[in-house]
Amino acid sequence: MGTLSEEILSRKVGRQVRAGEIVIVPVDYVLAHDQTAPLAIESFRKIGRPLFDPNRTVIVFDHIIPAATVQAATLQKMIREWVREQGITNFLQEGICHQVMVERGFVTPGAVIVGADSHTCTYGALGAFGTGMGSTDIAVALATGKTWLRVPETIRFEVKGELGHHVYAKDLALAMVGTIGVDGATYMAVEYGGPAVRRMSISERMTLANMAVEMGGKTGLVEPDDTVDEYLRGRARDPYERITPRDPVYSRVVEIDASSIEPMVAVPPDPEHLAPAAEMRKVKIDQVFIGTCTNGRLDDIEIAARILKGRKIHPSTRMVVTPASTRVALEAMARGYIQTLIEAGAVVTNTGCGPCIGRHQGVLAAGERAITTQNRNFPGRMGDPTAEIYLASPATAAASAITGYITDPRSLD
Repeated sequence: MGTLSEEILSRKVGRQVRAGEIVIVPVDYVLAHDQTAPLAIESFRKIGRPLFDPNRTVIVFDHIIPAATVQAATLQKMIREWVREQGITNFLQEGICHQVMVERGFVTPGAVIVGADSHTCTYGALGAFGTGMGSTDIAVALATGKTWLRVPETIRFEVKGELGHHVYAKDLALAMVGTIGVDGATYMAVEYGGPAVRRMSISERMTLANMAVEMGGKTGLVEPDDTVDEYLRGRARDPYERITPRDPVYSRVVEIDASSIEPMVAVPPDPEHLAPAAEMRKVKIDQVFIGTCTNGRLDDIEIAARILKGRKIHPSTRMVVTPASTRVALEAMARGYIQTLIEAGAVVTNTGCGPCIGRHQGVLAAGERAITTQNRNFPGRMGDPTAEIYLASPATAAASAITGYITDPRSLD
């Protein structure tokens, strides 16, 4: 009996486990992408064992796709050769790994998924224990189908009330980070619950779970419910049972009234420094970016398109939109969102991580400022280390594209 993470790991280990224990856990899937796979492959070869299961290994090209440099192209060629050599069936080039893993049904309640990317915690939106690891640990998982974990303690956010007009899951997530700080949940599981969370869509829950690592979290979890079952119907690759906390003991419970949240902006140099968007209207913006594993889904693009419809991007501001997956891009096109964004003056790129990691498709120059829907605003994240990155919801980002300054979207109504 315990928290969501304790219940998941107990089922996997076959006995009741408690926070603080060191356990060896079988994994359901192992993930790596074009930036982390090379080191994992190198370490895997040194282990000298066969792949534990080619069908439970997932390789995704998303960080620099198409390749922007000769070095990136060379590494991707090496990964492709290894994928063929190992008989890996799940080699995907259709969007950001975390979006694709969920869309393709790899993520189910109670699963344990390890990935060579820190935002693997996103999978907790569906009640899976997803966690990011270094390439060496991923290599061990590739060879053994297991990993070691210290069962994490849990901090729970209990969210009541309703989000107001033009206030979204991203604003709530930023408020959470601001409440406990970037190290407030270090190596802890972050549980998201309460009436406001239960009303959220899978996309909104993914935004919350994605940001758990920005508080230092090992994983982020939402209790599975009917919304998850409906999403996974005809999609789930594996059978599953719902996991629920049973007499949980939390390290800390943080209560938040959703109705008290307003459009927020995370100010450099990290996600815990917050200010209401309404108080940032003198901050001039050079680039707006909507996308990433945090907020590049269909509803995010819809929010931006709704605000930009019939309007133009400010002449001193450029805007980049990167759909999180091919499925998202196709549906956004079918609904007319992409046309609306292009007519407003945005550049819409192919799917992938895009400018988030400062490799291509929107790198920032020295002294420039960007407002973006991604999860991190560390110096140098999007290009030159003197560039400034402000984090916000798609609504705040889109409103800022129109005015050229950080703008509370409510002011445009």
